[in-house]
Amino acid sequence: MMGFLKSQWDRFKWRAIWSWEGWVNCWQEEHSLKQWIFANAISAPLALWLPLSGGERALILALGVLILAAELFNTAIERCVDLITMEKHDLAKQAKDLGSAGVAVTALAAGVAWVAVLVRIYL
Repeated sequence: MMGFLKSQWDRFKWRAIWSWEGWVNCWQEEHSLKQWIFANAISAPLALWLPLSGGERALILALGVLILAAELFNTAIERCVDLITMEKHDLAKQAKDLGSAGVAVTALAAGVAWVAVLVRIYL
């Protein structure tokens, strides 16, 4: 049993290390991640300050984090495409554009949630 727990702990530890390395690399290389963190730095305190229900607050905060996850996925797609080819290619462009669209749709979901919450509060 102890061997099993140690192996699971080691697997968890390495996943955490690799995830942190990915985060740091994206932070260092991708300006868009910094922009989304800035947006979250405005959105999260506002969600905590406004008179929201627990569910509304959780939705706003979770969607903010989800945008960061979408940006990380988008960056991964871009890096994979760049590894394969740096040449102009329709499929490479489509892959990168689709990743970007995924971030935009996630951000749109957060915007819709904000509008719904603000309409409930102020109308």
